Amino acid sequence: MKLSVYVQGRDVAVLEPAGDFKSVLTYQARTAPDDFVSLTMPVRTESWVWDDTLPPILQMNLPEGYLLQVLQEQFGPHIGASPIALLTVVGRNMVGRVQVAAPGAALDEPAKPIEVAEILQGDNSEEAFAELVRQHAASGVSGIVPKFLDAQLEPATLGPHQKVSLLTRRHIIKGSSHHLPFVALNEHLCMQVAAKLLPTAKTEISRDGQALIVHRFDVDEQGRLHWGMEDFCALLGMRPADKYDTTWERIAKAVRDHVPGHRQLDTFRQLTMMLLLTYALRNADCHAKNVALLYTSRADVHLAPVYDMLTTSVYAAYQHNPPGISFMGKKTWTPGKSLQKFIAGTFGIPVREQLQMVEAIAQALIEVAPAVRAAMIEHPGFADTGKRMLLSWQEGIASWRGRRVYALGDASLGDAFTGFSEPPKLKSENPVVGRSELLGKRK
Repeated sequence: MKLSVYVQGRDVAVLEPAGDFKSVLTYQARTAPDDFVSLTMPVRTESWVWDDTLPPILQMNLPEGYLLQVLQEQFGPHIGASPIALLTVVGRNMVGRVQVAAPGAALDEPAKPIEVAEILQGDNSEEAFAELVRQHAASGVSGIVPKFLDAQLEPATLGPHQKVSLLTRRHIIKGSSHHLPFVALNEHLCMQVAAKLLPTAKTEISRDGQALIVHRFDVDEQGRLHWGMEDFCALLGMRPADKYDTTWERIAKAVRDHVPGHRQLDTFRQLTMMLLLTYALRNADCHAKNVALLYTSRADVHLAPVYDMLTTSVYAAYQHNPPGISFMGKKTWTPGKSLQKFIAGTFGIPVREQLQMVEAIAQALIEVAPAVRAAMIEHPGFADTGKRMLLSWQEGIASWRGRRVYALGDASLGDAFTGFSEPPKLKSENPVVGRSELLGKRK
């Protein structure tokens, strides 16, 4: 099976499998140098051969979990379920400027519409959102690609601990589940913090707090493909399943490899703020797929706006998770002075500038905290999650204002962080291995 690879609608390369576990991408003659498929695969006459079923840039957008099952059931009997076969279904509707399709296939077929306004105003229960997913996932020409980050599945629901999103030409639509209550509202509030500090994807929250609308930043105002986008899984040649296995050191090296020299210091400033913000928000889900580069050519490669930022410690399944990306060989929420030393030594950001960033993050949390309290009142079901968010933010700030990190001393975070009762303790979801369900429970 051969597929055509397009950059902004221009046919630039041919992709084909080589045996069961290799793939080959060959650029067309006269392909312009700036029409490269990936920063790691510049235009050349020699073919690019990967020891995997697909190059990383194309694995980046492959479906996982629930959508994978839907596509296999719908299309497997007709075209097979190999990764390259799935690309014939989803390849026209991916994040970034690259598209993949069978030779001669139309790239812009009519899209099955999703009314964003209806989602913002309507019922976004888990069951309703699952039905929306099922309606749109089965159509390879719908212009919509749902992405599921959890490989597990419960047949009647979105699956345990699912984080789910629908991709349209101009938006990404995310839902919540009973395992991750109000995760959409959680992310919206965290993105409000990030927006005060960094270029950040614009978000809107539905009236019921259960759905999040993220405005795509890889398209222009008309929803046409504009920016190339590669996450650091793709840039580092990693499979999506290995997204937690990279390090900030490797990310820094990739920045030096791909970002023009005059943009690197600003990129490292943004990465420093992102890293510090991850600690402040207690976001254990900042992994290699949640940090990316944008570009139209090699001359303008830069860090993508912040996306997928949330406080994960408020959910039972994630409460004990360490940071998603390691540095200096460790993943810990209590890094001590090694944090500032790492940032200064690897990102080149001096400690005095880091101190300014810490203060700016604290101020951003103070400014957004009243919105968390307001959401707790508007959505009673969010109250305990909101309390846990505020407590996590307070802990995050305190952890690096202490003498063992930046020695800034205690700071008042304002009235929004006080005056509420302690939320119920989260129950551990760690399963007991080797214990039969037929045995009586201990008293």
